[in-house]
Amino acid sequence: MNDYPTETTVELAATRPRFSSFSSGVAVTFATRLVMLAGVLGSSVIVARWLGPAGAGTLAVLNVTVALALQVGSAGLPSANTFFIARDRKTLTVAWANSIAFALVAGVVTAAAILALAEFRPTAFGNVRVALIAIAAASIPFQLLTLFGLNVLLAVQRVDLLNLLDAATPLFLLANAVVILIFLGFGLTPLVWANAAVALVIAFAVIATIASVARREKNREAGRVDWQLLKQTLGYGAKFYISIMAGAIIIRSDLLIVNHFRGAAEAGVYSVASQVGNLLLTLPAVIATLLFPRVASQPEPRGEFAVRVTRHTSFVMFILCAAAAAGSFLLPLVYGQRFNGAVFQLLLLLPGVCFLAIESVLVQHFTGTGLPAAIPAFWIVTVIVNLGLNFALVPRWGALAAALNSSISYTLIFLLVVIYFCVKTARKPGEIFVLRRHELREVFRRILRRRPRTADSQLKL
Repeated sequence: MNDYPTETTVELAATRPRFSSFSSGVAVTFATRLVMLAGVLGSSVIVARWLGPAGAGTLAVLNVTVALALQVGSAGLPSANTFFIARDRKTLTVAWANSIAFALVAGVVTAAAILALAEFRPTAFGNVRVALIAIAAASIPFQLLTLFGLNVLLAVQRVDLLNLLDAATPLFLLANAVVILIFLGFGLTPLVWANAAVALVIAFAVIATIASVARREKNREAGRVDWQLLKQTLGYGAKFYISIMAGAIIIRSDLLIVNHFRGAAEAGVYSVASQVGNLLLTLPAVIATLLFPRVASQPEPRGEFAVRVTRHTSFVMFILCAAAAAGSFLLPLVYGQRFNGAVFQLLLLLPGVCFLAIESVLVQHFTGTGLPAAIPAFWIVTVIVNLGLNFALVPRWGALAAALNSSISYTLIFLLVVIYFCVKTARKPGEIFVLRRHELREVFRRILRRRPRTADSQLKL
């Protein structure tokens, strides 16, 4: 996205395809994600080497707990804000005021619930100390505020600011790991405190940024809570809440289950494998994020654009996952020999990761056209299967079972969505996943740079 549209150009975008803008948005956002990945990987390696599997497992449990809390506490409001503000920029300040109020209330309630669970059912978090859980929980209102703010910036297509603020968090976390663990020689507790402080700083930066954006948008609406708009946005967000929550449970809860039944050390090893799997989902997540408003503004009964994007995503993910399988044997060299088990765990995860990545892009055809009830139903079925397998197998087989169960669950949701898509659009699987000959030639032309790209030849993916 080289140009940031005004209110009038948003309407034009609904009538004229902007493949170049979609491509640029994906490229810029993915480049930012690569910077973020460097921060995430750097901090995880430092934590693993300085604190060992148990310390890495404890920190992973805290991070996953907060991530799940954010999904629970958000109530689907981030997606709803993006939808309503994109339709009418005049709602920006009011929707943002609603978001601030909701983030503070929901964040405090969610944090209190986590603390109550830690106090009365400490076994739910394994051997993680309540004091550490309290520190991490204190950051939830601020992280929730940041989550809402980033989606507001997405709604007004300020991808530059969104990426800047999004990248700041992992870079600060990397700096925390370097300073606190390496230079100062402190332990886990100071690191958790410093990470919580980062959440506070980023939240205030988001508030200041959106205030500046609102002034540039010349938005004269008073920044006060509008209960009617809040009710509308929460009602809209509820449609996506089931799918969002189910996805978060499937992707995040397995580590908590491993920690509960097998301890922090095994959870720490598994956190490395699951982290690599999550990193591979970065590119499709970026594509899906930008595809959602594109499909919503230009709905197509047979999902032509969504299918074209899915074909390219399938091609790229196959290559990435194959490379990750080959590179998995390097994990003990990077993290240390105590993380040898992560290799086979990752190999079990990779097939499912590939399928989930493709599904996350293809399903945008449905999320952008009203989200039929079948999609949340598919996720409910998948969650039931996933949790059933995990509670049945993880106590005996540990992280290996968690990895296999996740891969099975990812494959299941992929199959359900693909079958439903084929039924609704009368398309064959080959049309959805296999690059056409001219598309494949174009991909290799770009890689080899045999000729400059032209407007006629660009798919802009």
